[in-house]
Amino acid sequence: MDTFVVAGAGLTGAKAAETLRAEGFAGRVVIAGAEPDLPYERPPLSKGYLLGQDDRASVFVHDEKWYADQGIEVLTGRRVTALDRSAHEVELAGGERLGYTKLLLATGASPRRLRVPGNDLDGVHYLRRLAHADRLRDALAAGGRVVVAGAGWVGLETAAAARHYGCPVTVVEPGPAPLHATLGPELGGFFADLHRRHGVELRFGTTVTGFAGDSAVSAVLTDDGEIPADVVVVGIGARPETQLAADAGLTVDDGIRVDAGLRTDDPDVFAAGDVAAVWQERYGRHVRVEHWAAATNGGPAAALAMLGREVVHDDLPYFFSDQYDAGMEFTGWFPPGGYDRVVTRGDTEAFHAFWLAGGRVVAGLHVNKWDDGLDAVRELILSGRTVDPARLADPAQPLTE
Repeated sequence: MDTFVVAGAGLTGAKAAETLRAEGFAGRVVIAGAEPDLPYERPPLSKGYLLGQDDRASVFVHDEKWYADQGIEVLTGRRVTALDRSAHEVELAGGERLGYTKLLLATGASPRRLRVPGNDLDGVHYLRRLAHADRLRDALAAGGRVVVAGAGWVGLETAAAARHYGCPVTVVEPGPAPLHATLGPELGGFFADLHRRHGVELRFGTTVTGFAGDSAVSAVLTDDGEIPADVVVVGIGARPETQLAADAGLTVDDGIRVDAGLRTDDPDVFAAGDVAAVWQERYGRHVRVEHWAAATNGGPAAALAMLGREVVHDDLPYFFSDQYDAGMEFTGWFPPGGYDRVVTRGDTEAFHAFWLAGGRVVAGLHVNKWDDGLDAVRELILSGRTVDPARLADPAQPLTE
């Protein structure tokens, strides 16, 4: 009997296993992951679950009964520690070896750590796992002064959550604006104003140099002085968990390199989700995306490829964010040459923004424009048409035209 193994018990692995069964695969399916919980979705950890609006059960992809009914084995707390490609076996924590016919590497990513003095003090939080969200939610609900290191998506969403609980919040960011590396300087002003309107103090051009305190954090040390803190959230990005693949001799370069069918150098080993750097013919390079859509779309695509189907996984990158009363969706990707213009349409409360390169739309987002959404934006990107910036900026001109 064929055995398909998934290394990594997250959303990618759960969606892959779900697709295998939906497509009629009758062999053994095993998901093995390091965490003690069943596979769950991560966006709620910095959104509804952190805010106390979503209950714990709602974050899980499926419940235990569903996996049992589908004949899918989920080995929680059993991280895959080694891969023996020649023997077609993986080794689990504890030493057990498990044979596979096909293997999906869905090991995800882990938070980047601030390597500064005091990093191990109580009250210094990272947000990636459900257990992290549990601890952080309790800390925010208890009140106190919150300092967020990093003005990326996790940093801004946790800052919004802290204000929801009434905590005074300071965000420390070495760059010149929020999301500067992700969206560029043009949109940073919107997110800075959004947080300032909700009472967040923003300190740009400032670097965290350490944390002060006895057993628990009491202050954040920066190159611009000391900031009192009872709770610290570090949100400075994530790194792909590629060690398993690298040790097995697979090609790794900012992720596990796979072709458009999510195949690694080994025809029986696939990779998907946050950890995969996928060949995108559209961009002429490998692209790794660390967001929800990479998991929810990549898992099923990998399952089909494992079943021998012809797969081209070239979905446009997509992510979303909720902060206060602002809901945002983004799609597209900036090519290696970047972009040369940003065009906006709408007002400061609800608008679209488009990134152009050579007169063509390469990425776009909307804030609170749910009627128009992203469908027309995707069409603009995929068409490759040159556009008239003046018409693009005019709300009276339908995006479809």
